[in-house]
Amino acid sequence: MKMFIQKYLKNQARKIVERQQPKIIAITGSVGKTSTRNAIAALLGTHFAVRTNIKNYNNEFGVPLTIIGATSPGRSVFGWLKILVRAWKLASKRQTDYPNLLVLEYGADKPGDIKYLCEIAKPDIAVLTAISPAHLENFGTMEKLIEEKGSLLRFVKEGGKIVVNADDTKVMELASRTHAPAKSFGISAPADVHATDIHLETREDFSFEPGEVFSTLTFDIEAHEEKETVAMTNRLGRGPIASVLSAMAVGQSLGLHLSQMKHLVEKISSEPGRMHPIAGIKGSLLLDDSYNAAPAAMVAALEVLKQFRVVESARRIAVLGAMAELGPLTQDEHRLLGLRVAEGGVDLLVCVGEAAQDICKGAIEAGMSEDHIQFFPNAKEAGRWLDREVRKGDVLLIKGSQSTRMEWVVKDLMAEPLQASQLLVRQDSKWLEAS
Repeated sequence: MKMFIQKYLKNQARKIVERQQPKIIAITGSVGKTSTRNAIAALLGTHFAVRTNIKNYNNEFGVPLTIIGATSPGRSVFGWLKILVRAWKLASKRQTDYPNLLVLEYGADKPGDIKYLCEIAKPDIAVLTAISPAHLENFGTMEKLIEEKGSLLRFVKEGGKIVVNADDTKVMELASRTHAPAKSFGISAPADVHATDIHLETREDFSFEPGEVFSTLTFDIEAHEEKETVAMTNRLGRGPIASVLSAMAVGQSLGLHLSQMKHLVEKISSEPGRMHPIAGIKGSLLLDDSYNAAPAAMVAALEVLKQFRVVESARRIAVLGAMAELGPLTQDEHRLLGLRVAEGGVDLLVCVGEAAQDICKGAIEAGMSEDHIQFFPNAKEAGRWLDREVRKGDVLLIKGSQSTRMEWVVKDLMAEPLQASQLLVRQDSKWLEAS
């Protein structure tokens, strides 16, 4: 039954795209896909009729459901029948109210995923965010992973365009192999759309409270003759900047100017579990980055933690879960992460999950005192220990792979646990029942 529905959804979604003829903006990469997708949808939403993925609908079921404009009915046979009928209608007749722009996130967990999704909807604009070891277990080698992610650029329609991250040499190498016109975005490297004068203002406080502004991120965006200054509250790190830059680059590719999009930047909200600041117990501050983790994203998150000022007696605490699907690189990548922690700026390291023992080992080998390192086999035990140990003014980074379920740590430590269903990742019944 599942295979029948999957095949039917694929065929009907492809026919819907052919019938309704929306422009397709497709995004992939190892990190930043969802943030980039949401930034593009936010900045273009007042200029076009936009639809984008909900939740993490980025696979062989999620992308067709997004195109159809439906959500999964779970095990409801009647619900699936309604979706199949809706899909048939959309594939059969042009609808005047169908979106003229689909902003679609394409996940690639294994070889062939990008090809499958592009057979449904070839992009008019392809966006490649960044490439780092993620799901490596399913690819075998980094080269195969790079090839899979980069294949999106080759599937661009004739006359289409690509938007690429100039800060990632692997991405730029892939872009150089395509003939589609490219627009680059970047922070460190020269790019068509780039950020300058970046400043993160953080608060040092004895007590962080719900609803407060914890940080302000300001930067200039320059693109040829245009320059605009933007500010984002409670957004942290390079990730939001890269998302805004890529969205601006996509907007320019569609004929918009920076000035037409600038005022919409504040509407880009942080997603649950993606460097989302949350007030914690005892006046602490939680940097909730629990959605998932890959080596490059872990290092970037640590840099954000290190930028936070803390009052005397308060601490910067890194609560790091194991990183999954790294294959033969598992031990080395965890040890390297421990080395980065030990470089300074982290007062207490808490490691969670079996593979994370190598984070502890890497930090100790690099000179971090064992007195400042704790290990727990799972997130719930880590949360219970931290519940007792957290002090006023502490700033905690909480991050790990999805399988480590680091949101349990956040739930234990947040000042308003009744808000968990709105603020945290993986709070639907499927995930909660599996815990």
